[in-house]
Amino acid sequence: MNWITNYVRPRINSIFSRREVPDNLWSKCDECGTMLFHRELTENLNVCTNCGHHMHITPRARFQALFDGGVFAEIAVPDPITDPLHFRDQKKYPDRMKAAQKSTGEHEAMLIGAGEISQTPIIAIAQDFSFMGGSMGMYVGNAIIAAAEEAIKLKRPLVLFSAAGGARMQEGILSLMQMPRTTVAVQMLKEAGLPYIVVLTHPTTGGVTASYAMLGDVHIAEPNALICFAGPRVIEQTIGETLPEGFQRAEYLLDHGMLDRVTKRTEMKAELVTILRMLMGMPPAISGVLPAPEARSAEEESEAEAEGGAAQAAPSSDKPAEAPAGAKESTQTGKSGK
Repeated sequence: MNWITNYVRPRINSIFSRREVPDNLWSKCDECGTMLFHRELTENLNVCTNCGHHMHITPRARFQALFDGGVFAEIAVPDPITDPLHFRDQKKYPDRMKAAQKSTGEHEAMLIGAGEISQTPIIAIAQDFSFMGGSMGMYVGNAIIAAAEEAIKLKRPLVLFSAAGGARMQEGILSLMQMPRTTVAVQMLKEAGLPYIVVLTHPTTGGVTASYAMLGDVHIAEPNALICFAGPRVIEQTIGETLPEGFQRAEYLLDHGMLDRVTKRTEMKAELVTILRMLMGMPPAISGVLPAPEARSAEEESEAEAEGGAAQAAPSSDKPAEAPAGAKESTQTGKSGK
């Protein structure tokens, strides 16, 4: 009886009362190895609260934190030919696209949003590195052109968040042709007199760095982001030399004049608002929201107008009484006689 009471019954209760713990409650920092609670990590924009390491963040999550109230209008992008070269490596190109769309929940590697940041209207466009490495294909070129045209139409500045491994090899020369296409789109913005701000995130490499990612009016990078055309491993193997510590990282490029700023992701919104409003000739942003004036009925408005008219008609008690006209004339005559 004791065996049943002391062992069997608790064992049965533990089996039926066992709760499965979700796997996504905790995330491990790639830099310091700290286990971070997912809600705390999300609130900190996927920046490690222990060491400040900037982890991957999707364009949609970035826009929700960037735009006021997380509200933005998504801009449509024309779809190019799905598989122009009928490319196949280990998988067919359309199969790779379907797998990327399923894993990310996004249609392609670029997302365009129109909205306001601290009451400053902008057009923002961001690359998703988790979608086939954020590779630059025909869709990316179409997206940048669509964003530039929308910015010119609405007379808004364009902010681009780059994150890419380079050109998309499955589209061959058609992918490389997006470099001059996007360069023309940036030139359209410059001719329209609109600011073009580039925020370089980890990693930004290849043909993206050799085109629209380095053509901005202002270049801002997130801390420790890898920014280059060819990676450090390729360069070391080519020249046979050991590269300096931190080579091609954001801080190294800032010291050598390739960047204007290195800004934390949690401070990026305030930084962008300050720069954009300066470039657009707008007054500084107001922190906080001013209360709206109280609404008054039509009767209260008419009463207020009547009171205002009566106050203007009544003479002020502090004003001295005017002298008779004859007294004024005699005074003026006496002065002139003197």
